[in-house]
This record gives sequence, structure tokens and C-alpha cells, in this order.
Amino acid sequence: MEKNGKEVMYEGKSKVIYAGPDEKSVVIFYKDTATAFNGEKKEDLNDKGKLNAAISNLLYDYLSQNGIETHLIEVIDETKVLAKKAEIVMVEVIVRNVAAGSFSKKYGVAEGSKLNNIVAEFSLKDDELGDPMINISQITALGIATKEELKEMEEKTLRINDLLSELFRKVGIKLVDFKLEFGRFDGKLILCDEISPDSCRLWDLETNEKLDKDRFRRNMGNVPESYQEVLTRLLNV
Repeated sequence: MEKNGKEVMYEGKSKVIYAGPDEKSVVIFYKDTATAFNGEKKEDLNDKGKLNAAISNLLYDYLSQNGIETHLIEVIDETKVLAKKAEIVMVEVIVRNVAAGSFSKKYGVAEGSKLNNIVAEFSLKDDELGDPMINISQITALGIATKEELKEMEEKTLRINDLLSELFRKVGIKLVDFKLEFGRFDGKLILCDEISPDSCRLWDLETNEKLDKDRFRRNMGNVPESYQEVLTRLLNV
């Protein structure tokens, strides 16, 4: 399949993956499409792709400078990046610093409640199944990843949580929770996909105002404006 004369390798809810200039790279295009509830709610929002790309690129550069290897090779333009063609591990790692979202709903904990410790959990990367939680023994039983890989993913994720929490705190934002994806590339696990208000819960440190995709999920409005606020603060750190 081709789009705009380029071979489309995969099209998801918020990004299109094109074949890269060589067999070890891909071009990632950020769409303006916002989705929620496994695609049941869907809308195009002005500049959303551009904002997510800018925020993710900035955060990936920051993580790279602090020893985290990512898939990002270079920024092509406002909505496209050249990335390493990794084999995605089909589990997401979710970190929760504060109770919110599905965690609050599932366990009957008020949103915003302080947790006694950081929560790290895995979910199966499968939209049709609703990305269910999955434990280590289930992951290894299905051959999705090894125990060693899962341990490394969790260690990297907790390090990323420390780095991002510190960065966001500097700009008056609380990193409530977020999800990460990893891929195998040249025998190593590297960080893939994106880190943006689409994949994080970000609250203003003083007011708890939501600056993330919950504004879209919950019909709160001002979605691009909130994403722009996140980007503006990060650029002024």
C-alpha cells in the first residue's frame, strides 16, 4: 500500500509508518487524529500531530542525553521523523505515580490519591482485546518476551520515570502516569513509539488542571491548547 508515493508499512490511530531510505529505518508521520476508547471516539484536531511530534522529539532528545537509547534518528519536519526500524515488543509498560484513570476505576481509588509506591505494570499491545493487563508468566508463556527482557524494560522504564518526573517538575507539571513501548534493534532493547500528552497524564503541579488526552476523553475541550501549554513550558525549561 502506498500513500503520497511512499510505501505504508503500518497505519495506526495516531501515526503512519512509512518505509525508510534503507532496510533499518522507517519514517513516522504524526496524524492530527485523536482517538479514545479503542477508537470508538475519534476526531481530527488542528496541529495535534505537530504538537505531539514536537513534544516527543524534545523528550527523546532529553532522554538520549541521559543515556536512554531511543529509536529517533533525526527530525525530518514538523510532523515526520526518521527512526530505527525496531521489532516492537508487543507489551506496553505502564508507570503510575498517582492514582488516575483506569487504575482508579478498577480498584476504587479516588483519582489523585497518593500511592505508597510507584506502580509498574504490563499490558498486552492489542487494540481488539482492549490492551488487557498481562503478567510476566503470561508474557513468557506466550513467547512475547523473555524474563530478562521484561526486567530490562522495567528497569529502563523506572529510570525514564525518574528523568521525566524531574523534568516536568521543573516546568510545574506533575507526571501522573504514562506508557512506553520498546523494540529490539541490533540485539538491544530501545525505546520506541512516542512520549506525548497522548501517552501520559500530565497535571499542572499547583492546580491539577489536566494537560493531556483526558481533555479529549472527557469532553473538556481545549485539547490542542493544553498540548501547546506543555510544549511551551518544556521549551522554556
